Order: sequence, then C-alpha cells, then structure tokens
Amino acid sequence: MKILPRLTIGKLQPKYPIMQGGMAIRVSTGNLAGSVAREGGIGLIAGSAMGLDEVRNEIKIARSIANGGIVGINTMVAATGFLNVMKTAAEAGIDALIAGAGFSRDVFDIGRDYDIPVIPIVSSDRVAILAEKLGASAVVVEGSEAGGHLGTERPARDIFPEVKAAVNIPVLLAGGIIDQQDIIDAFNFGADGVQVGTRFAGSFEANVEKPFHDCYLKAKKGDVFRIMSPVGLWGNALPTTFTDKVAAGTAHHPACWGCLKKCSHRFCIIQALIDARAGNLEKGLVFAGEHVHRIDKIMSVAEIFSMFFNGLDYATD
Repeated sequence: MKILPRLTIGKLQPKYPIMQGGMAIRVSTGNLAGSVAREGGIGLIAGSAMGLDEVRNEIKIARSIANGGIVGINTMVAATGFLNVMKTAAEAGIDALIAGAGFSRDVFDIGRDYDIPVIPIVSSDRVAILAEKLGASAVVVEGSEAGGHLGTERPARDIFPEVKAAVNIPVLLAGGIIDQQDIIDAFNFGADGVQVGTRFAGSFEANVEKPFHDCYLKAKKGDVFRIMSPVGLWGNALPTTFTDKVAAGTAHHPACWGCLKKCSHRFCIIQALIDARAGNLEKGLVFAGEHVHRIDKIMSVAEIFSMFFNGLDYATD
C-alpha cells in the first residue's frame, strides 16, 4: 500500500491530507468545520452570505470543537461581501482562506497581512500559475464531478495533471471522493491532498434538515444535473420541485438582497440554498456532486474519517 503523503500548506500540517469542502449556504458551519478539524483534517466554514458577527461566532464554535485542529473559511469570490468576510475571519485568527466561484487578487493581500495561507479553487493550469505567482500556498483542482458551482465542464482528473505539472505548490484534488478507494485512487494519481464536500454534507454534523439528507439518500446514478446559477456558473444539483419551477420559469423571486457582484436574477440562489438546507424542497436547490448516489447512509464525521483512513498508512513526517 502506498503511504499517503503528509500535506503541508504553508505553516499548516493536518494529521490527514484532507480538507472539507466549504458548502454554502450554512451547510458547513462551525459544528462541521470544528468536527473535521478535531478528527485531523482541515475543516472549513462556508462564509458566503454570513454577517460579520456570524463569521466571528462560527469561528468560535469551530474552535471550541476542534481541539487545536485546523479551521479555515471558504467564501465565494462572486459574493459582494467576499473581502469583508475574509478580512473579518483573518482578524479572528482563522487558519486558512479558501476562495471559490471566481478569482480574487485582493485576497492574497489579506493572506500576507495576517500571515495566513490562501488556497484558491482552480479549474485550469493558467489560473493555478497565476495563483502561485500571487502567493497561493496551495490550489484545489475542482472539475465537473464536484457539487455546487463549477468553473469548468472538464473532469478534475483531466485537469489535475496539467495543474500539477505547472506549479510547485501542493495541489489538492476535489470531486467524486466518497469512500476509501477514492482516497487511494486520488493519491495514486499524484494528489498532495483531497478536498471532500458531498460526503461531509451527508454527515450528522452538517447543518441541514432531514429532507436535505433524504434527497441525498434517494439519489440514483445520473440524477445529478447542471443548472445555470444566477452567479453565471453552472452548478451540479439534484432535481427537486424547485428545479422544476426554475426550468418552467415559475420560480419565486424574493426581494433582491444585493448579495452578488453580478446576478442574472433568474432566481435567488442564496434563498434557494437557504431553503434547501432548511428542508424546504419546494423552494430549495440541493447542490451535490455527481457521485452522491453512492452515499447510502448518513454518518458522523468521526465515522467518515474511519471509513476513509482506517487501515491505511500515512506519512508522519
């Protein structure tokens, strides 16, 4: 058995080479992030659409659970509050800044000012090279297999070798990781670490109600489909009553919150994700990765880590 690598991102070195995906809106809050950190991974709070006091509070919650583990924050670049959330998290002592759904040069200034690693999510070698030049400590390669907003229609496993060859910083692979064999395959593929979202969304610590989890458990192969988000990116989601309404052009449009830098106003993505998390599938959009159909039960974070790493050897230095 190949020894799993010890992941080092700047000054951070988690016990296991795994980072939890930052799943908004409020799917991954302090409870999930802290639980992942406590088990030896990098736990992420999803900062998109959070108020600044809420960001501070969720970091406190995560720290109270993490037992000294690594806690980061993931925020959509497309959100109007992106830089304020990231700076507030930095001031509160967050361990890592992860940026997705767009690319920001300014977040690297925050990383330098507070000596915090910046980890962009990328979908091409070109963006990865730029990120490294600007000071990224690592990059996450995310492709079409992943849940939520997508920056490409290409699978991550096609993009990954191009990125890996182009940069000299750690490259994490994201998308399609559900069980231990997926972990083994990712590291045999050359990954320095993995990012896992959907499997952690299917945990008891994820901040979702039962109908959300039931949607995951009922999913069949091929159910995940692409929906155009008002952000201007495709997203992977499961069919719900709400997505039928979006297709028919009858989705409800609440008063605009002005939460996105650019928005098509086709529907309110923030409200749709909030409703999904709360279990209201009449109005909710359930994001999920293409392999969600392989999740057959909801597990605790501790059980997920045991399933991923039990019996495997991993580097200790």
